[in-house]
Amino acid sequence: MKIHAEEKPFLPNGRHVVAITDIEEGTSEHKGVPFFNVRFENEEGFINHRFYQSEPGQPIIAEFLKALGMEGQEVDTEELIDTSLSLEVEERSYPDPDSDKEKTIKQARDFRPAGT
Repeated sequence: MKIHAEEKPFLPNGRHVVAITDIEEGTSEHKGVPFFNVRFENEEGFINHRFYQSEPGQPIIAEFLKALGMEGQEVDTEELIDTSLSLEVEERSYPDPDSDKEKTIKQARDFRPAGT
């Protein structure tokens, strides 16, 4: 059998400077909360991260926009494509509401300007 991967690998845990290469908007499956999903990418790989438009999500979105130099601005998500920043990749576990089993995902956190 011959196989080939068309996709980059996930970024390893740790700090990375990345560019935003894609953004999709949607609504959460369980609570109907609007979100935008950002694809962060560099030569090593990629990570996707959902930013929820909810009260608990506001500080994370604020940190994200501050890292991009867009603090306090109303921004169209399309304007974020091709911008760069620094982030930390980590794994997080939580109980899956559909199966009650623990699920582990990679997530982005600790957003900073690209030079830091």
